[in-house]
Amino acid sequence: MAAPSSNTCWAMERSIRERVPPLLTDLYQFTMAYAYWRAGRHQEPAVFELFFRDNPFGGGFSLFAGLHDCLLFLRSFRFTHEDVEFLRSVLPPVTDPAFFKFLRELDCSAVTLRSVPEGAVVFARVPLMEVSGPLAVVQLLETSLLCLVNYASLVCSNAARFRLAAGPKRKLLEMGLRRAQGPDGGLTASRYTYIGGFDLTSNVQAGFLFGIPVAGTMAHSFVTSFTSLEEVWPQTLVAANGDPDPVDIISLTKGWLSRVCELLEAQPGKIREGELAAFLSYAIAYPQNFLPVIDSYSVGCSGLLNFCAVGLALCELGYQPVGVRLDSGDLCRQSVDVRRGFRLCSEHFSIPAFDSLTIVGTNNISEESMAELNKKENEISTVGVGTHLVTCTKQPSLGCVYKLVEVRGNPRMKISEDPEKSTVPGRKAVYRLIDAEGHPFLDLVSLAVESPPEAGVPLSCYPLACDKSSVSVTPAQVTCLRQEAYSKGQVTHPPCSAAETRAKVQSSLQTLHPRHKKLQKPDSYTVALSEQLHNLVTEIRRGSTNNSNFLLAN
Repeated sequence: MAAPSSNTCWAMERSIRERVPPLLTDLYQFTMAYAYWRAGRHQEPAVFELFFRDNPFGGGFSLFAGLHDCLLFLRSFRFTHEDVEFLRSVLPPVTDPAFFKFLRELDCSAVTLRSVPEGAVVFARVPLMEVSGPLAVVQLLETSLLCLVNYASLVCSNAARFRLAAGPKRKLLEMGLRRAQGPDGGLTASRYTYIGGFDLTSNVQAGFLFGIPVAGTMAHSFVTSFTSLEEVWPQTLVAANGDPDPVDIISLTKGWLSRVCELLEAQPGKIREGELAAFLSYAIAYPQNFLPVIDSYSVGCSGLLNFCAVGLALCELGYQPVGVRLDSGDLCRQSVDVRRGFRLCSEHFSIPAFDSLTIVGTNNISEESMAELNKKENEISTVGVGTHLVTCTKQPSLGCVYKLVEVRGNPRMKISEDPEKSTVPGRKAVYRLIDAEGHPFLDLVSLAVESPPEAGVPLSCYPLACDKSSVSVTPAQVTCLRQEAYSKGQVTHPPCSAAETRAKVQSSLQTLHPRHKKLQKPDSYTVALSEQLHNLVTEIRRGSTNNSNFLLAN
């Protein structure tokens, strides 16, 4: 799949400006920015980090997504006159008018963003993005960046789990637009489920913007709108070989229908004429793209028979039908029965193509029901997933947070009564340690000023899951996870197309050890602090306790 054209790239950036303007944030970002400005601290250099605390869906990993949108957001970040006038109306009247002039001139030219690559496998507590720059502006970016990363990473991870449950061979179709949380949620879902491992989308706009292959043929409403063969028009179809003489497709299909009923020992009296009319009408319109839904009435008594008759008529005229869709009932059992009918037709009528027709299954598919498909006999070659995929019903939010870790070069730490909500101070580097078999086994978080770990050299570190115990590890390979992606108003690491990022996701997942990819009860992946960073955390905690009596000291 080719990368999006320049026109679609422009459309994507325009979409970001429209979907995520600077006002798409929380009010307290502006009240804090004003207080920084009022205190003369707005230009102080500061560093924030974005991370999540727990792997989603009870799994062992997540995928990082949303970086491309974040970069476009930073590049287009500017307050309009209308934006500033609205802020003037909602902030307290005592707000200094000069602050609004400051906002009007504000952009992200002094902001730097370092990030793990889009589509990378990531783990809880690892800093995914580092945003540095003047304190006021990097504070203002918080909510928007979280909004762009949280859902994108969550739905991308959900898609990866569906892919793992389905296995590598079965095709997956995302069809959740009508179930998504609004148009933006639907578009985001289509993009990032494709990146997470789905093959196709029903969302035409996603195909236009992101170059994702689109698919879809008909709904039950199309089938039930027909009642009689008299509604079929035109009633002829020219052969695929270009023969100018049109063929009476209705008469041809009726002949095939009689032969199919005899072969499959079916009762012609139970066949729905309206369904046959719908199939014929669609086949005449798209003879090379014939894939109807066959369960509007009865799969065995009508849908399968009508499909075979129309499909065999198309084959006689030199066309290749695509397959069928099942959308209700026991999909596994029905798919086996349908495949049996296809094979009988293929063998009896000597039409090999009928043996390899696609069977699409769509019926409120969940991760669990996807996994069940691999345990039961079935002939489903493509699965369409909607609600459970795009709404992430098992977990509605990833819970990413954006925390201050440094101001004026000094480390900052949130010390909470809930240890899970404490943060790790200081500007950092993140390294992935890989074992001799090529599997990642530990992500090391260290201070940015430290020397990087080296392959083959033992190092001591402190896993976050342990309170005080250190471990010694020796990596066979070391990878630096974060790279500069935005600086001085420019995107410094060119973003990949959706297809390129999708390929990186699959490559990244393949390196992950199977015990970390298990959908149920995976082994925990180790994230650890370097010895120097661990000592800094201990020192700040101790200093916080010692400085608690500052009022008495004064």
